[in-house]
Amino acid sequence: MKRKGTNMRGSPRTAFPAWSRPPVRLPIAAALILFGLYSCMTLSPNSDPLNVSVAGIEPVDGEGLELRLAVKVRIQNPNDAPIDYNGVALTLELNGMKFGSGVSDEIGTVPRYGETVVTLPVAVGAFNMARQVLSFLNNGDVKSVSYAVHGKLEGGLIGTKRFSDKGTFDMPTSRAGPN
Repeated sequence: MKRKGTNMRGSPRTAFPAWSRPPVRLPIAAALILFGLYSCMTLSPNSDPLNVSVAGIEPVDGEGLELRLAVKVRIQNPNDAPIDYNGVALTLELNGMKFGSGVSDEIGTVPRYGETVVTLPVAVGAFNMARQVLSFLNNGDVKSVSYAVHGKLEGGLIGTKRFSDKGTFDMPTSRAGPN
């Protein structure tokens, strides 16, 4: 005789048959694999951040109201492994406001404990230039300008390296006096 609430074998009924329930081991194994991959990515030999500085800015031919600059960025690798890259992106800020941005499909390597200079074309739109000019006019006699550079060296799924640099530069002063 069959009891109410049991199956044919006398065990309590469950919402799902035993063959359709996922094994408990599968989620645990997946979590361990993801943890291992995350550990490998964070414990890579290139764990120290890159040292980046602006090495130079030169004007180049632009189009229409657009200003074009060639921004040279010196990238130093303080790690024991070289960093290969296949693209560079950069954003330039002046006085806390976005000024311009640029990209390059340059391919190269920053050697281990070495450095390289990457030149990127940066486009500055007319509205960004106007905003900076208005900022200078509103602030009166500007003696220095703060800048910030943010970017990345594209290195694939795991090898992308982000960098940033900031600082100030003094504006030239004109001293017109009697001759």
